[in-house]
Amino acid sequence: MAKIISISNQKGGVGKTTTAVNLSASIAAFERKVLLVDLDPQGNASQGLGFNEIQDEDIYEALEMAADPATLTLESLKGIIKPTALKYMHIIPSNPGLAGLELDLVTADRREYRLATVLNLLRDQYEYIIIDSPPSLSQLTINALTAADTVLIPVQCEFYSLNGLAELYNTIRGVQKNFNSKLRHEGVVLTMYSSQLSLSKEVVEQVKSEYSEKIFKTMIPRNVKLAESPSHGKPIILYDIQCVGAKAYIALAKELLGIPGDMNG
Repeated sequence: MAKIISISNQKGGVGKTTTAVNLSASIAAFERKVLLVDLDPQGNASQGLGFNEIQDEDIYEALEMAADPATLTLESLKGIIKPTALKYMHIIPSNPGLAGLELDLVTADRREYRLATVLNLLRDQYEYIIIDSPPSLSQLTINALTAADTVLIPVQCEFYSLNGLAELYNTIRGVQKNFNSKLRHEGVVLTMYSSQLSLSKEVVEQVKSEYSEKIFKTMIPRNVKLAESPSHGKPIILYDIQCVGAKAYIALAKELLGIPGDMNG
């Protein structure tokens, strides 16, 4: 049965989608079956894996079908799951229509459980399901947290990235209280780290002192190759496996999976 991890941070530009794509790909490299769910209307995770066109079936259709759980079956979901260049990795692509669907969800019954309804049907097909949440505290983000077993929070190594974390933690507590009492913290991943910048080191120390949840030993460095790979529609391990960005995400996957080995940082 899959472990469902929501990668969430309402602040944009913190490496959320980069982490969703490359952590998923690195988990797949260790031959664990993984499904990446692109729940962001911008569809950047989908584009980062080469899905630049709107698909005939995607997460939008899945959430629409989930309005009537009685009609939702594994067979009806088959068309939304797309293969990737990695044998052990699949994706459910995004759709810009999600932004409109979110407005419809405001008045819908059991609106917080749409994604959970979909993913509970798919749990037995994968070992890990990774959700790329939107960069906002929205109905879609609530759906991601309600469906998840754990939440992983990327935090950029810059001062302003710490702003708003308290609000995110309040949202997580609200979901735990009202919709998903089993939701737990997977941990914080520090991104865009530079050992040459004193600010990066200060942010690391501040996060360690202020947040009691797990902080991954692996830190994701600033890396040009990581920034380039989405434009080529490839995760970093297929674009340049020798670069420091690829090595960092492989190390992060090992840490998450509990595989012994050296971690950076």
